[in-house]
Amino acid sequence: MNIKMQSEHEWQENLVGEWVYEHECSMEPGKPPEKFKGSESIRSLGGLWVLAEGSGEMPGGGVANTVMTLGYDPKKKRYVGTWVGSMMTHLWVYDGYLDAEGKVLTLETEGPDCTEEGKLVRYKDVIEIKGSDHRVMTSHKLGADGKWHPFMTASYRRKR
Repeated sequence: MNIKMQSEHEWQENLVGEWVYEHECSMEPGKPPEKFKGSESIRSLGGLWVLAEGSGEMPGGGVANTVMTLGYDPKKKRYVGTWVGSMMTHLWVYDGYLDAEGKVLTLETEGPDCTEEGKLVRYKDVIEIKGSDHRVMTSHKLGADGKWHPFMTASYRRKR
């Protein structure tokens, strides 16, 4: 099969490399956000996919390991991917799009509601390229009010 690379595949190269991150997460309403650190290694798979493996601090102690896949589906004209973590059994399936300026990738998904057992809700992860060595990801949850509520922000810096 002869696959033609798209400019959207080339965009993914912004993510390839070795990164360290610090993220702030609101664990409970009304409490100040907690800060955690970690690292992430992202590699290209044939120029069509990127594979990200992360390892970082967990609330309450311990380490979480994560794996993300991300690619562009020319037939759907959408970014697609998955995310799994050692702290849960849910497979997150991404469907997303890039803004017109090529700086912000929005990945939509569905997953367990952290506040109500057995309920699934909509989420989105927004990845913003700030520069060649800096990106920010903000995770949002769709509230019952129909509005997106940010609950986690991670700032990634390329290792030197």
